[in-house]
Formats: sequence, C-alpha cells, structure tokens
Amino acid sequence: MNRAILLLLAALACPTLYAKAPSPAGNQPDEVQLIEHGSYTNRDGNMVHRPAHSQSGKVPLGATAKCRDGSYSFSQHHRGTCSRHGGVSAWLG
Repeated sequence: MNRAILLLLAALACPTLYAKAPSPAGNQPDEVQLIEHGSYTNRDGNMVHRPAHSQSGKVPLGATAKCRDGSYSFSQHHRGTCSRHGGVSAWLG
C-alpha cells in the first residue's frame, strides 16, 4: 500500500515524464528558403513554423496561407492565421 502511494506521489511530482512532447508538423519548410525563422506550439501541441517571407518569392513547402504583408503562414488552423501580418490574403492548397 505504501509503495503504491509513493509511486503515485512520484508520478504526480514529475508530470513532465508523461507530458506530450510537441510534434513537428507534416511538411516543414526548408529554412534556407526562408528569411525569418522560428516556430511556435499550436493548440494541438504541434510545432509550427512562424510566418515567414520566402527568399525567392515562391510559395514555400508547407505554406497554408499568404498573409497581406507578403509572408507565408504554415498554420494548421484558420483561426488566428496571419493575425500579426495583416490578415490572410489567400488560402493555399
């Protein structure tokens, strides 16, 4: 009985052992093709590249929307996409 309680307390004291690690999104853009870099964890726990401009001006791999400031978003949800980039200019794919 005491052992079970100790195991339970240990598990509760170390929640990071059981936490879901952020998983990378499907089609990750090629960093070399982008001007801005960085990512965020979305509401599903997926790592998503932050909106970025492409070096060539072409649509980068994995882009889901073009923002009004000319950057490309890799968002997996419509809500909030391009919110700090003037809003969505066009949805892609």
